[in-house]
Amino acid sequence: MSGQANNSTHGVTLEMMLNQLHAHFGWEGLAERVDIRCFRNDPSIKSSLVFLRRTPWARAQVEALFVEMKSRPADSRPRLFGKKAG
Repeated sequence: MSGQANNSTHGVTLEMMLNQLHAHFGWEGLAERVDIRCFRNDPSIKSSLVFLRRTPWARAQVEALFVEMKSRPADSRPRLFGKKAG
């Protein structure tokens, strides 16, 4: 085995990562964490994918943010299903 079982990006496309990061942080939150123009100026999944596929250093930062987000304990993630707030 090549160690892919411990790789949290294995089997996850860049588009899937970006969609999950956007859902979790929003464009503003992504721009704060990864300082690239495609997250600040008229952001979209499509334009961000084009940039990230052509820019290895930026893609590496996005992948690292994805791994960090996935490695947090479940309790620190937003609850999708649960009691309604007050």
